[in-house]
Amino acid sequence: MNLTRQEAVQILTLIPYKFGQAVGFNKLEQLHNEWLIDMIFGTEDETLQAHRGSYKTTCDSVAFAVIIILYPNDKTLFMRKTDDDVKEVITQTKRILKHPITREFVKAIWGIDLRLAKDSATEITTNLTNDPRGAAQLTGMGMGGSITGKHFDRIFTDDIVNVKDRTSKAERERTKLIYQELRNIINRGGRIFNTGTPWHKDDCFKLMPNPKKYDYKRTGLISDQEIAELKESMLPSLFAANYMLKHIAAEDVIFTNPVTGGDTAKIEQSNYCHIDAAYGGSDYTAFTICRKTDGKYYIFGKLWRKHVDDCEDEIINWRKRFNAGRIYCETNADKGYLAKDLRRKGERVTEYAENENKFIKIVSYLKAEWKNVIFVEGTDEEYIEQITDYNENADHDDAPDSLASIIRVLWGKRDTPYKSIIYQ
Repeated sequence: MNLTRQEAVQILTLIPYKFGQAVGFNKLEQLHNEWLIDMIFGTEDETLQAHRGSYKTTCDSVAFAVIIILYPNDKTLFMRKTDDDVKEVITQTKRILKHPITREFVKAIWGIDLRLAKDSATEITTNLTNDPRGAAQLTGMGMGGSITGKHFDRIFTDDIVNVKDRTSKAERERTKLIYQELRNIINRGGRIFNTGTPWHKDDCFKLMPNPKKYDYKRTGLISDQEIAELKESMLPSLFAANYMLKHIAAEDVIFTNPVTGGDTAKIEQSNYCHIDAAYGGSDYTAFTICRKTDGKYYIFGKLWRKHVDDCEDEIINWRKRFNAGRIYCETNADKGYLAKDLRRKGERVTEYAENENKFIKIVSYLKAEWKNVIFVEGTDEEYIEQITDYNENADHDDAPDSLASIIRVLWGKRDTPYKSIIYQ
């Protein structure tokens, strides 16, 4: 590349998105150049509120690399919701710093070969800094980490508001409290830069200053066809929040006009079953057999207001009746008890730990495929009614949860019931 010092500095200060493109982020555009300049060179606290899939987190990684190069003695904190979320971006920033083109920029500007002096999952320090305190140039932290006694010149928050804030008032208040504490650790003259997408009308974005909003119309990053597909695949309230940056009331009715009366032959020899187990109280045990054929999901569903132990043998009989295959069941509530008992009775079982919010799972997977769902004869009417009655505040969600879980298993898989899969 043979850059002069002046050329290297001009690229990083005037057109940093070109640097981002050079190190592998080809989808960055002039719009992202404006964001990057604000992130790197702005002086006031600021908030970038942009829709999902707008590459705002990618811009964070590029900005961190440029800050490390141009302001090597600045200390930056990067905060996301969880530690795992943080590690993803820290890893991406390290890849940028290790890129040969980045090394050329550093060589041109500072006359030395760039080296990572500290290279951990949550911290980055290079040989560009000579800070005697040994503090990292970039520190990543989830919202559960301790910030007591720490001080930073720059603080970036990214997606500290997420689906948990949509569904939990307690989480919204926790997020606000942690965000307010950040003011105590920013050095004099420092700034806080926030990026993310709103989820609730009373979430932490209410506290974040100087918001600049970029909905899907303003960015132009999503095609009309993609927008149509997104609108079809999720609730209007979720689409409004995530792509229009607006809040509208949640819908009372999600699943309407179920298609029933399908031929039971369509689920013969299905490879997929799912149990949503009840362990007492007023919960239901839901059992779902599903076969995906020609883009359609043929469903046989049963629902019992019983402890799973009391309907386990009946579940096995229905599985055998349709010559269905492996049974999926989660382990969160019983630590694997049900899976172990089913195996003892000769059943093939895949167990998994559920880590996805139930409401989002149901509206993401089941809502997206609802037009392709066909309930076969023999499905319990109460099973179907529990799905059509479902909303965010429903008392019972066992049937929609079971059906959404098995659709998730089949998500993106080929239309063959015989292909073995790994649960993801």
